[in-house]
Parts: sequence; C-alpha cells; structure tokens
Amino acid sequence: MFDLMSGLSRTCEGLSRRAFLKLGTLGATGLTLPALLQHKAAQAKEGKSAKDISCIFIWSLGGISHHDTLDPKPEAPPAVRGPFSVIDTAVPGVQFTEVCPRLAAELNRFSLLRGWNPRNGSHSTADAWCMSGRQWNPAVHYPCFGSVISQQFGFKSALPPFVQLGSNVDRRFGGGMSGILGLEHSPFEILANPNVEQFSVRDITPPQGIAMARVQKRRTMLQKIDALQRGINDLQPSAFDALDEHYKAALNMITAPETRRAFEVGSEDPRQRDRYGRTTFGQSLLLSRRLIESGVRFVTVTDPGWDNHTDCFNALKNTRMPPVDQALPELLIDLEQRGLLDTTLVVWMSDFGRTPKINSASGRDHWASAGWTIMAGCGITGGSVIGATDDQGERPIRNEYLTDDIAATIYQKLGLPLDLVVQSPDGRPVRLNEGHPVREWA
Repeated sequence: MFDLMSGLSRTCEGLSRRAFLKLGTLGATGLTLPALLQHKAAQAKEGKSAKDISCIFIWSLGGISHHDTLDPKPEAPPAVRGPFSVIDTAVPGVQFTEVCPRLAAELNRFSLLRGWNPRNGSHSTADAWCMSGRQWNPAVHYPCFGSVISQQFGFKSALPPFVQLGSNVDRRFGGGMSGILGLEHSPFEILANPNVEQFSVRDITPPQGIAMARVQKRRTMLQKIDALQRGINDLQPSAFDALDEHYKAALNMITAPETRRAFEVGSEDPRQRDRYGRTTFGQSLLLSRRLIESGVRFVTVTDPGWDNHTDCFNALKNTRMPPVDQALPELLIDLEQRGLLDTTLVVWMSDFGRTPKINSASGRDHWASAGWTIMAGCGITGGSVIGATDDQGERPIRNEYLTDDIAATIYQKLGLPLDLVVQSPDGRPVRLNEGHPVREWA
C-alpha cells in the first residue's frame, strides 16, 4: 500500500489526519506519490520547456552473446563460431544468426552498432554505466537517462515522466536510479506482469473493494478535515497549500482517464497483442507504447536471463531470443503506423558481449571489449550497420564507439544539452555527459 501521509503530524488519538487515505505503494523506493509529483510544480516555476521526444529503453540484463545473435562469425573455428547457422538480412551482405529471423527480415527498420566497445565486464558496473553514460564513481552517483529527463522536462500528463517495467536492473552501483538528482526522479516501477489476464498496477489501481467513487468520497472527507484543522490551528497556511497541491496531483494521477487507459492492455485488439507475442516481454513492449501515447516521456523495459555462462545456445534459441525477435520489430512497426516513431527513440542494450571462445559448460563468459547496440526512431536511418569487429569477434576494428558515445547520442536525440551540468546535493556542479554522439546516428 502506498501512504499519502508522509511526514505529517499525528493527532492526540494517534492517527494522522490523512491516515485513512491509503491507496497503494510506490515501487521499491518507498516514496509517497505526492513526493514523486512535487517536481511537476517545480518545473513549471522554473519555466523549463518540455520536449516532445520520448524514449523506450530496452535493457537485457546479463550480457548478450554478440557472436550468436547479430554479429556472427561464420568463418571462425567451431569453438568461436558456435552451433548456429547464419541467415541473410534485409540488407545485402549483412547476416545474423538463425535465432533472429524477424530481426533479420526487418533490419531496414533499425540501425545496428557493431563497433561498441563496452570497456567493462562487470554486471553492476554495466547497469550504472550503460544507463547513465558515466562510469561508476563511488563519490558521485550519476543519474540514469530517465531520471535526467524527469528532472529536466518534468510531467507531460498525469502519468510520471519516467516509468520502469520490471525490476531487472542491478542497482548495487545505482544502475537505473536518479543518483544525485534525488529520489523524486527515480523510476515509477511497474512490477506487475502485463501478460497475465487480470493485469493491474497496484500503484495506480485502488485495492479490491475500493471503487473510484469511494476514492472521490475520501477526497471530499479529506477536504472537510483539512478545513476543520485549518480553522483550529493553521500556523503554516502556505505549507498546507503546497502540500494539498501535491495530494491533489497524486489523486489526479490515480483518477485521470489517461492513467486508466494507459494500463488497459486488455483493451487492445487481441490480434495486435498476438503480433507482439503473448509473453512478458512482448506485452511489456506493447505497454511501453501505450505509456508513451499517454504522456510518459521515458520507459525502461527490463528483460532478465541473458547471463548465459552455461547452456548458452539452448537458452538463446528457446527462451531468450524468440520474444525479442517477435516483439521488437512489431514495436517499431506499431510506432511507425501510429506516427510516433519520428518522436520516439528506441534503444536496445545489454551489459556487454560474451567471450569469443565457448567455455566447457557450453556457454560464454563476460567479454569487456565487444558487443552491439540497436537504435531506431528519431531520425535514425534504418538498415545501417555501423562498425565491425575482427574475425574472432574480440574487438572493434572499424568505427569504434564507447558507452559514453552511445549516451551522448541519447542525450542529443532527446534534446538534452551535451554539456548539461546539474548540482549535487552538496552544491557541486556535475557534468552528466562526456561522450561524443555516434556520427552515423547524429
């Protein structure tokens, strides 16, 4: 349950004046929804303009094997090549492995960077670095992209500007979090599975037995109690006014039509849901599109299970690649048909690549020198393959780019200044980006 009463004094009966108004919890952060919404008013006061560009950031937790997916080495020895055959893509001369048939057929819809050098082989560092563009620093917790968007542009609708689907982010080093920007810019987490029949979001949907009409009655009661308390002992009228605005915003989010519509995945045409795939990943991508349509600026879709040190090839063929291979091209088609692709950046990343040589457990281990990244939308030219790795897939040999450069591209596409400087809690200026945009994506 989240509690809309944080920080309030208690009455002599031991009950907060708002203790009866409980509607759900706010993800894993422990924040009350009013606290999350406070920066909406702050953005308006500062006069910051809100950009219309949105982003869907797909995070495949664990590290995808580049050899066995989008950067195969068919001429390498078997111990490097792996068991999969290669197939032609929509772009002449470019091949993927057989486990990526739809991505191969739809390559003209996205761009593939094969020249990525992660310069990192650690999971927790990867989440922090790939989601912020800055290498982890114990003295400065850099904010992820979604948090920067939240802090810089604020709300576009009643929904939070930054939403995360699933909890599959390694946060030991602050990956996917708001860092120095403060908890109010952390992601609003949706942990429920959108692929279940009775999908509901407990942070948004009132508990069973509490209809929206009852919420409205509670709001009326709250107003009466507020009026009574103000009349008896109103020592800080301005503080009460500000607090009430945040509670009003919280209730507005819960009761707003766009909030309810955004999460009604079951209202989609069943054939459309089938096209995305009846999987957690597929329906999460569908939900991400609905959230973008409803005014969310940045959606992170998390997908676990890619750390395949053992039995790598069965995992890729049977469980890991099929949902992505079906849903990701469908998302791009769907966004284009709805006129959203020009204003929605789609990014697919993972921790790093995997070792060129297959290990004794029929898996691949962490590899810090090579991997790939996908981008689409926002003017990215589909069908382009940028850079190349050597014949063993060990390191980039052409058009090498670093994680910082991918981050700079994301900043540029989303309308964030490349030299953006924010203040840390102790007042120090902190530059958030040090990379250079990928030239072919600029």
